[in-house]
Amino acid sequence: MPDISITQPHSLSQTDARAAAQKVADKLAREYGLQCKWEGDVLRFARSGVEGALTLGERQAALRIQLGFLMSAFASTIEQKVAESMRKTFTVA
Repeated sequence: MPDISITQPHSLSQTDARAAAQKVADKLAREYGLQCKWEGDVLRFARSGVEGALTLGERQAALRIQLGFLMSAFASTIEQKVAESMRKTFTVA
């Protein structure tokens, strides 16, 4: 399966980083019909043909998405949209 890996540095507190991660998850859930759940500081998500995790670190958020065969055709578009969303979400205004 094709993989998408995005690491976004941040300077947020753990609480603010988790809130930001939840925003990213909510957007992914809306746009791609994903089911999301927290396991500690890791937000796991999945649906048919897609699975992944957003791991919160002290200074960065690391997102890894695995795409199935049919979704792999959209890998570039998905990566661009998700990277932009993470950049906006984890950057302090």
